[in-house]
Amino acid sequence: MNNRHYNIYFHTHTVSGIVISVVLFVIFFAGSFSFFRDEIINWERSESTAITREIQLDYNKALKNLDKEYVLHGRNITISKPSVENRVAVYMEGTKDTLAPAKQKEGTFFYLDNKKFKSYTYEESYSLGEFLYRLHFLAQIPYPVGYYLSGFVALFFLFAIITGVLLHWKKIVSNFYVFRPKEKLKTLWTDAHTALGMIGLPFQFVYAVTGAFFMIKLLIVAPAVMALYKGDQDKLYKELEYNDPDYKFEYKKLAAPFDVNQLVSKAKSNWSDFEITRVFIQNYGDANMHVLVEGELLSEKKFTGIGKVIYRISDGKEIARKNPVTQNGYIDVVKNVLYRIHFGDYGGYALKIVSFVLGIITCFVIISGVMIWLVARQKNNLPEKKRRFNAAVVRIYLAICLSMYPITALAFIVTKIFYPLTQDNLYLVYFVGWLVLTIFFIIKKNDAFTNKFCLISGSILGFLIPITNGIVSGNWFWTSFMENKIQIFFIDVFWIVLASLTLYTAYHLKPKKEIIAETKA
Repeated sequence: MNNRHYNIYFHTHTVSGIVISVVLFVIFFAGSFSFFRDEIINWERSESTAITREIQLDYNKALKNLDKEYVLHGRNITISKPSVENRVAVYMEGTKDTLAPAKQKEGTFFYLDNKKFKSYTYEESYSLGEFLYRLHFLAQIPYPVGYYLSGFVALFFLFAIITGVLLHWKKIVSNFYVFRPKEKLKTLWTDAHTALGMIGLPFQFVYAVTGAFFMIKLLIVAPAVMALYKGDQDKLYKELEYNDPDYKFEYKKLAAPFDVNQLVSKAKSNWSDFEITRVFIQNYGDANMHVLVEGELLSEKKFTGIGKVIYRISDGKEIARKNPVTQNGYIDVVKNVLYRIHFGDYGGYALKIVSFVLGIITCFVIISGVMIWLVARQKNNLPEKKRRFNAAVVRIYLAICLSMYPITALAFIVTKIFYPLTQDNLYLVYFVGWLVLTIFFIIKKNDAFTNKFCLISGSILGFLIPITNGIVSGNWFWTSFMENKIQIFFIDVFWIVLASLTLYTAYHLKPKKEIIAETKA
């Protein structure tokens, strides 16, 4: 590689990496915990449920209860299961009956407990698992700023990955095995950055591509809609199979009784290992009422196996079917594969744990990249003012990033003690606590102290998480294991292991004199 190309790749890699480093760290740190979103939700609520994406619900009883509260006649009702928990998501459109009272013409969204049939608003159902999941794509920043910001950060990260590979291409194998912890500081950080970057390369590439696609796909799709579909967005959605069939409301009450449970069971029995993930009821109680039952084959049987059946209620006939074994085309594969590989929901706990580890490794790659940048700019030939500015920039970076660990552990404890913690109070605990810690570390002006304090305090709080859970709910991790409450048991043991590893790391950190000198600059 000639010097010109090397310099282009080097500076592109450095600039794109440094500009996005803090936001990228937040995305990957929160995203790593998001792999356990369902477990965190169940742990917080002291609940345990079947580990399946299939909806566990008595539809007839649920609809009967909802009819008393909302009057379902003429409504379109969607029942889905966004996560593995004891609540299903229910979206009801306003009734199509023009003679109905105004209140019945209003749509609503809520979560429904699948056993007690108690409904919860989104705010009432908000949890730490949901918070961390949404934090990893910056949803707390008003829409669409947060979404676009996270999307463009993912895009810049893709540039950093590609230019990093091009920089190390010729020595990609030899450098992977090189690690010299006793050499000078820049060499130490460079070796760690290169080796760990290569370990996590496939993982990072996948998440850069899928993250950019999910967050800024509107900007990608918009030109296609204007050029290919002449601005007809509905036509695009129809071809992508995002829109359900629309059946006319006939203003006649359905004469025959209907059994949604029976229809769901009938649809499920069409294919073995088929899980029902969505039920869409159109024109409830009307003569032209239809029920769409949608689901997926188990991922170990077929990675993309989406199927659906539509029933006409007036005569009980099946009027449409999509076979998950033989009728999944290119569009289904593209839509499903991107989601599957991003969420990592197809390989059980083994894949989630591996994904978490790779996510944390990526966080270290980000930090080591920042430290390389700092050490390279602390040379004696640089003016003192510039060196102090560079050190201050990195101090702020590290303060923001590293303080996420203890504040996340603290959030687990607070949400358990004060359950149910409202969305506003959770924001207050996490963001205010994060801000206080960040300001404290910036004022302290000691990066080695910031690192060690965050590891030790996070570890101590991590050990307190299962203890708090045992005291508050009585679900000690050994009793959870004996009672087969797998999600609760997993989170408690997860924190014990994580806290042990970070505490071990903290007490084996031996900062060099070189580090101390730089951080005091």
